[in-house]
Amino acid sequence: MISRRSVALALTLALLSGPAWSASGNAVKMFDTDNDGTLDLAEVKKAASALFARLDPDRDGTLDARELRGRLTAKELAAADPDRDGTLTLDEYLAVVEQRFNAANPDKDGTLDAKELNSRAGRALLRLLR
Repeated sequence: MISRRSVALALTLALLSGPAWSASGNAVKMFDTDNDGTLDLAEVKKAASALFARLDPDRDGTLDARELRGRLTAKELAAADPDRDGTLTLDEYLAVVEQRFNAANPDKDGTLDAKELNSRAGRALLRLLR
């Protein structure tokens, strides 16, 4: 007979090993350059800058809606585009990254762990890094 404790433990392990948890844990491993188990804003901006360069194949220094596909909605792009030219420069992109970092950091400790990255705000940030 299986005890309630065994069932609870199995359920907890299943939840923790699910795709969302592992994706956030993998993000920490991938972008955590100082290997402290968390991501700080500098690490996140470094990853975002590298992605920006990969997403800008025409090397015009901006990302348009097509290049940002799946990362920002049209509404989010419009809100992040202060000059209303329909594109984001690296500085504008990093400003969105910083806003999302701060939204995912409710304890204001300056770092994000896997649990914070698994939140709604954390997943929104991760879309800007992948």
